[in-house]
Amino acid sequence: MKNTKIFSSLVLSLFVLSACQTTNIDPNGTQETQQFFGLQTDDWELKLSDDDLDKNMGFPGRVSTTSAPMMQMEALKSGGAGNIGYSVGGAKDINNFRENIENGYLPIPTDVTTEGLYYDYFFDTANQKECDKLFCPSYATAISKDPFSKEKEYYMTVGLNSNIKDSDFQRKKLNLVVVLDISGSMGSPFNQYYYDRFGNKQEPEESESKTKMEIAKKSLVGLLGQLKPQDRFGMVVFDDSAYTAKPLRKVGETNMQAIKDHVMELFDRGGTNMDAGIQAGTDLFVEQTDANKDDYENRIIFITDAMPNLGDDSEEGLVGMAKKNAKNGIYTTFIGVGVDFNTELVEAMTKIQGANYYSIHSEKDFMERMDEGFDYMVTPLVFDLKLELESNGFEIEKVYGSPEADKATGEIMYVNTLFPSKTEDGQTKGGVVLLKLKKTGEDNQIKLSASYKDRNGMADKSEESITFKDSEDESYFNNGVRKAILLARYSNILQDWLMDENRGGSKVMIPIDCPIIMERGKSIIIPEHPHLPPCMPQLTLGQWERQSDKLKVSNNYEEIFQDFATYFKEESKQIGDESLEKELEIIEKLAND
Repeated sequence: MKNTKIFSSLVLSLFVLSACQTTNIDPNGTQETQQFFGLQTDDWELKLSDDDLDKNMGFPGRVSTTSAPMMQMEALKSGGAGNIGYSVGGAKDINNFRENIENGYLPIPTDVTTEGLYYDYFFDTANQKECDKLFCPSYATAISKDPFSKEKEYYMTVGLNSNIKDSDFQRKKLNLVVVLDISGSMGSPFNQYYYDRFGNKQEPEESESKTKMEIAKKSLVGLLGQLKPQDRFGMVVFDDSAYTAKPLRKVGETNMQAIKDHVMELFDRGGTNMDAGIQAGTDLFVEQTDANKDDYENRIIFITDAMPNLGDDSEEGLVGMAKKNAKNGIYTTFIGVGVDFNTELVEAMTKIQGANYYSIHSEKDFMERMDEGFDYMVTPLVFDLKLELESNGFEIEKVYGSPEADKATGEIMYVNTLFPSKTEDGQTKGGVVLLKLKKTGEDNQIKLSASYKDRNGMADKSEESITFKDSEDESYFNNGVRKAILLARYSNILQDWLMDENRGGSKVMIPIDCPIIMERGKSIIIPEHPHLPPCMPQLTLGQWERQSDKLKVSNNYEEIFQDFATYFKEESKQIGDESLEKELEIIEKLAND
């Protein structure tokens, strides 16, 4: 009798299990298990070769009976009771620059962008009115003297404000595809250059540093913790080719712990076919092209050191694919790994609508940033922002804090995308764009017209007139515009220095008769092109393969940094932002290198 009861219980369990799952085979032979009653699928399907199976690369179709509670979609709290603000797309840090300096390497000019620098700081946006629209610009003017020539210069910040309460902000459900670079260069130490091993430079010393692959995997596992049950997650990896590791499926139906375990088993191998990775990641969205855009956000997060050497590695080809995705509502975030992360390529790609990028300094720092800002990172809200300036006395000379700064004319400032940004104590993280103005006449009146589109393509605009109060003395409407000017000058000097110093070594051969360095007593020079020095480089490595140069500062720049450090220290004191100290430390290091 006892055995009969045991047998009956076993039959009943098998019946319930079969009722809780059905298995379908699609035309490609992929096994898909439909989940009910809280069962979750381990749908990892990556199988690179028979040899890889011995390395536990994962098998498709495993089912876990472990269930996770369905969490409520909570609103993101950004602190305080006010509205959130905005920051621009493109770079969200200059960590690659900082990491290169710390490790004794010479950065490249695109490691420093003003928008990335601005996102490290909070700014008073000069917003003095109640915002009743999705986007409300505010304006602050300043007269500031160049610290070297003492010539008077005119500036104005555009504050990036919204009508969205921080307590009301909630991102949409997310269709997320992660594209992970598993190429051989990802196996190099995080703080060393992979291609130093293959050039004419000495072999890198043994290092206890984690590899780029280790940090990328741990960061990805942490990032997955930001997803909610109704989000969908899929994954692609690429080396010489690209492979689907996991189809796009709701997180609540997926055994995410098993997926995290599979991620941690990945290893580096082969070349770098970034082109194939983008295409394979895009292909996972095929079934989601009709997804309700009011409910779902589509995004690819690309984790890479951005040094492609296979497939179509042209800037036009890679940027073209990302542009096509953006037109179809699939936006891209790049997460750069390692000191040799190629910011030049990614900076070009993130000028596209809805795009941004971060650099991983360490998995801990990255996860702190994700805990604070993941929902902001994946939620573009304002597109095609255009500011038109009409005046008989001023025109736009230069734009700082926008990846599309080179599109500015004398009358127009353009920003592709605005993302929500954290606001604390009335200040917004990265919440300004700075205009340097050229005085063209006696009229001090400026008419400003800002137009933009929301995520559904609906257009809106606002107009405002301001009077620029001219004087012979320096004047700042607030510390927000003063801080923006200080950091813009800092960025200018760093880029001038990097463009002058990056004119030798094994990657580029540049004549020495076209220096940028400013003469003593003259104004700070605005670099004309952050990608290339004035003379065309002759590449000896692949277009995007980055080899190191030792950190160096010529005697002339040492003197410039010494003088600029004095100015920076005094301005920081006037502004009252202690976090500026980290920039001062870099200036003083370069002044005494």
